[in-house]
Amino acid sequence: MDARILLPLLLFLLGSHCWTGAAAARRQLLQARRAGDPNSQVKFDFSPFLIEYKSGRVKRLMGTDVVAASSDALTGVTSRDVVIDPSTGVAARLYLPSFRASARVPVLVYFHGGAFVVESAFTPIYHAYLNTLAARAGVVAVSVNYRLAPEHPLPAAYDDSWAALRWVLANAAGSDPWLSQYGDLSRLFLAGDSAGGNIAHNLALRAGEEALDGGARIKGVALLDPYFQGQSPVGADATDPAYLQSAARTWSFICAGRYPINHPYADPLVLPAASWQHLGASRVLVTVSERDRLSPWQRAYYAALRGSGWPGEAELYETPGEGHVYFLTKLGSPQALAEMAKLVAFINRD
Repeated sequence: MDARILLPLLLFLLGSHCWTGAAAARRQLLQARRAGDPNSQVKFDFSPFLIEYKSGRVKRLMGTDVVAASSDALTGVTSRDVVIDPSTGVAARLYLPSFRASARVPVLVYFHGGAFVVESAFTPIYHAYLNTLAARAGVVAVSVNYRLAPEHPLPAAYDDSWAALRWVLANAAGSDPWLSQYGDLSRLFLAGDSAGGNIAHNLALRAGEEALDGGARIKGVALLDPYFQGQSPVGADATDPAYLQSAARTWSFICAGRYPINHPYADPLVLPAASWQHLGASRVLVTVSERDRLSPWQRAYYAALRGSGWPGEAELYETPGEGHVYFLTKLGSPQALAEMAKLVAFINRD
């Protein structure tokens, strides 16, 4: 080959090799630096919800978008936000239907789901769900924004939700215009999905042990695909060592190791019958989605409540062929509409 052609070609190949080698070296150096960087080292991978790094940095993978309170053209519901406790940042979004009845309407306190670590009262999925529920049930709804783990491990969510419930009772006496003008505290309901269902249950237990302000009583509690699990022998997953190990690990992450997986917060089935009898509500609705991996514990919860001697009325509603809290992402589906109709009837039944 002509030297005039060969020499430039050799130089090009040599340069390309050097460039490629330098790039590879830079990548290796970057990886080595990251390996020693606690801000890049994973401490706990709770996908698909979040990842916590050894530096303490938390990267949430979902449930971080928010929408503003508004007047919803589709449902006619108006919403607004309130701060419940400035010291902790606990807040709520209130929902008021366009229908203004001459008589007062039920008050619904709602707790969002998200495994105690993601979502909020202000995310699009819960804003849409509460708009629809408030319109169909004709209630004043209070959607609670509690603090999340791991920055605020349990019992922070329980304490925040209890503070929100007390805020509702106090402000229905006159401070909040919607609660005081339209709310009927003799028809007070708690509801929540997934982790929010867990919260609603634990608040109802606490309400049965501690007197609520003003002598108020909870008329009903709706547990929508509630987050219960543990070591109680309720199904195949309860005897699967790998599943139980994973469940215990994630629960420990949520509560910073304060409570074992067989604590009543996670697994109410360990409660003695006397504790069930003190559940502070007259009626309980438990919903179960057939393909929900938590469904064995949910069904067992219903059975335990019915068999405990608790004097109230328990109902079980099952949706075939659907997964955990499907009704949030399939809000307009026939199954979701049927489940919401059941919830609406539960709230409005005399």
